[in-house]
Amino acid sequence: MTIIAVGFFLLDGVLLLLAGLWGRALVPAAGGLLCLAAAAGVWLFWRHHQRQVAELTAARRAVRAEVEALRELVRGGPPG
Repeated sequence: MTIIAVGFFLLDGVLLLLAGLWGRALVPAAGGLLCLAAAAGVWLFWRHHQRQVAELTAARRAVRAEVEALRELVRGGPPG
């Protein structure tokens, strides 16, 4: 879904910017720049979110391994 949103923002931004430059109109060109900036912002926040999810997944795996080690220790099994 994020890729679709970024794609639409990019398409709208480029087309508005070109229309503004071709017609020498400031408002469409400014709108195009805003759309391009929005596309960049959405992409950057999406990348940040993906990194956070990866860190949480790694932390969950580490906690799961620690819980399993503690269960073995409580049950009287060998550590490790």
